[in-house]
Amino acid sequence: MYSLPLQEFIDEFNLEIVSGKEFVEEKTIITPEINRPAIQLAGFYEHFSGERPQLVGLIEHSFLSRLEGNFRRETLKKFFSFKEMPCFILSRSLEPFPEMLEYATESGIPVLVSKDKTTQLTGDILNWLKVKLAPRTTVHGVLVDIYGEGVLIMGESGIGKSEAALELVKRGHRLVADDAVEIKKIAHDNLTGSCPKMIRYFIEVRGIGIINVKQMFGVQSVMDSAKIDLVIKFEPWEKGKAYDRMGLKEEYEKILDTKVVCHTIPIRPGRNAAVICEAAAVNRRQKKMGYNAAQVLNDRIMQNIKL
Repeated sequence: MYSLPLQEFIDEFNLEIVSGKEFVEEKTIITPEINRPAIQLAGFYEHFSGERPQLVGLIEHSFLSRLEGNFRRETLKKFFSFKEMPCFILSRSLEPFPEMLEYATESGIPVLVSKDKTTQLTGDILNWLKVKLAPRTTVHGVLVDIYGEGVLIMGESGIGKSEAALELVKRGHRLVADDAVEIKKIAHDNLTGSCPKMIRYFIEVRGIGIINVKQMFGVQSVMDSAKIDLVIKFEPWEKGKAYDRMGLKEEYEKILDTKVVCHTIPIRPGRNAAVICEAAAVNRRQKKMGYNAAQVLNDRIMQNIKL
């Protein structure tokens, strides 16, 4: 489970801390969801997600304002008894009720205020948290953007992944990560790769050493992140092994329970790995646009047999 410091969340959305500033440092957000406590304020707490940030808008605020004083106090006392809340947010610069501040302080829950409208703030928070708290993993490989397709090159150490990436950069494509690729699952079929900050823009080439791609080829040669559309696995050429020569059947690599189209490329002296990666990326893009060269050729062969 990943967590996010509450202070980073406050800074991102420029939230005003109305009360509980002393509790901010110890609070973290652990879920990419928020909750608008409408039905909870009416007294129904079954399935209540108290670990989420709680967001109150104009509707909830108006409802509370119409409650009789003692009943509102009891309602808010019950609500703030869930001490696992990372924070309580009021949108539209709404004024918190005195009892809100009282019970929030007793439970150690920071009360925050935003100037934004509720719907806009909800969407912005959900999109941001989805990225920040996305499931993630780190794999050994190279990630390059080739004609807008994110290509993850994998294979054993020393097989030529970095050299292929360097050639691709020289051909006008963009490096995202070398050696270690951090992958986040942003949506059910969206894997985004980036590079750890420590080694960002660097490539290790055996026999030469470390190269800073950004400094050598310019800012147009690098990217901070890219969606992973294709996996290419380099492996040493094995004589006698049957390799796919048509491409009619798709193979997949599973990353974070998401299937990504995968090609296994046998490597031996004389093969231009960078050009092969480039062709694979273009071919993948054609397939997404509805053209499958292998299928077209197969259809022609079958038609010719019938004749």
